[in-house]
Amino acid sequence: MLVPLSKLAYARSGDKGDGSNVGVVAYNPAAFEIIRRELTVERVKHHFREICKGKVDRFEAPNLLALNFILHDSLGGGGSESLKTDAQGKTHGLGILFMNVEVPDDFKDFYE
Repeated sequence: MLVPLSKLAYARSGDKGDGSNVGVVAYNPAAFEIIRRELTVERVKHHFREICKGKVDRFEAPNLLALNFILHDSLGGGGSESLKTDAQGKTHGLGILFMNVEVPDDFKDFYE
């Protein structure tokens, strides 16, 4: 069954130059195993295909139940150099939470 990522995790994002940094933190260990499996570099790149023109890097922080993604070349130059509405990447964390992920059929919201 597919559910929005927001049912399993929260996210934070920011920027560094022309790259956006998106952290996804699972609500618990079971949710982390699902996001670890579902949030591949390829899926995240596809999800942000309209804005991310460069590669996507993924870093795992299992002790924090978190994944961190760097979306290279996603801010149109970054800061004052860009004509993009969100040249600082602040909304990319919310954007990733709209991804749908596959969960077991007996899934219950992890944050309840």
